[in-house]
Amino acid sequence: MQESQNEASLDSRDETQNTGFSQAKSIMESSEKHKEDLRLLGMKIKQHEESIKLLKIQKNKLHDSILDMQVNLGKYHSSNVPKIENKDQTHLQSEEETTEQILLHERSAAGILYELRTHHESQASHLTLLKDILGAVATLGKVDDENLSRLLSEYVGVQTMLALVCKTYECIKDLETYNYDSCIDKTSGLHGLGASIGRYYSTRFHFLCPPSPCRPYSGDFIADDPQRRLDLLKPRLPNGECPPGFLGFAVNMIHVDSSNLFNVTATGNGLRETLFFNLFSRLQVYRTRGEMVLALPFISEGAVSLDGGIIRCPGVFSLGSREEVDVIFLKTSATLEMSQKHTEAEKKIKEMRCEKEKLEEDMKRALALLKDAKSNFEIKKQDFVKFLALSSSYATQVSSFLTHITFLAASASGCKR
Repeated sequence: MQESQNEASLDSRDETQNTGFSQAKSIMESSEKHKEDLRLLGMKIKQHEESIKLLKIQKNKLHDSILDMQVNLGKYHSSNVPKIENKDQTHLQSEEETTEQILLHERSAAGILYELRTHHESQASHLTLLKDILGAVATLGKVDDENLSRLLSEYVGVQTMLALVCKTYECIKDLETYNYDSCIDKTSGLHGLGASIGRYYSTRFHFLCPPSPCRPYSGDFIADDPQRRLDLLKPRLPNGECPPGFLGFAVNMIHVDSSNLFNVTATGNGLRETLFFNLFSRLQVYRTRGEMVLALPFISEGAVSLDGGIIRCPGVFSLGSREEVDVIFLKTSATLEMSQKHTEAEKKIKEMRCEKEKLEEDMKRALALLKDAKSNFEIKKQDFVKFLALSSSYATQVSSFLTHITFLAASASGCKR
């Protein structure tokens, strides 16, 4: 009987072991299938994420191109942004009108220069002192939009708008000379010129020199842009898009005459990357005050909004009503050729907007596919976790049973002896 029990225990153990091996093999095969399914779903998730990333890059590039072209066209207004009207002047100034406004500032350096050029042309033409003076800041930049022109003019201030721009340091040295005791020589330089036409002044006057080493722009320019606008890094939200209402940088919204785009300085630089970059730096332009305030974390060097808001630098706000300025930037000339270019550009913008909308639709579909893939991955992962738990429980039971059978077989063997 004991031998029969021993043999039965051994047969039961062998049968259990065979069954265990079979079950173990099945468990391993099922485990590998679960792993393969999870791997394939993981690859799908990665593909969808890479697709979304690529679509975002393409969308942001299109958005940037649209912004740059709108800046090029001078199209800044949105239908929901109220324009700030000026009761006395509701149009951009021509060169003649700007000159008239400058002449009203009789005691300014610009007033004297333009008085000489306007009413004493024959005398002014022989003065080497004036040959390196490009003109007042107000006459060297042009803006299509009156509202923006007045806003930027207020931002830099009337003294800066009237400041004369010189091509060389030597010119500035000649404009004011000093006698032996370091007092201003009122008979020479600009003081002497003013006295010669009956203009005397004792206040300070301002001059700017583009070759100044103070913060010159040294980056890239927007490719294929005839205006050589600066390729400045736009503010970005965490999702890669520009803050709502961001229209561009003020320095790129100034139109510069072709004669001043190159070779204003000895190093070949133009007025945009020297004079206007020093005046505006990375000043951002927004549609509304509300959008500008929301974008505060992304404003590093000041901002303005088309409805009159001004942030001169982080933490410094200009509140209240806008100041009226009489000297503003010139109006760009609308030629037939420019009109045709604008029409072509507007058509291109419309095409790019359609392309951007298609990309947004593609992104929605890609996001939906990613969501489904992640959901399927999570379900499969939970199934795998449950499978591993059941497999572990089964393995424990088999191991316990095998241990029990082995013990019985050992006991029977001992009794036989």
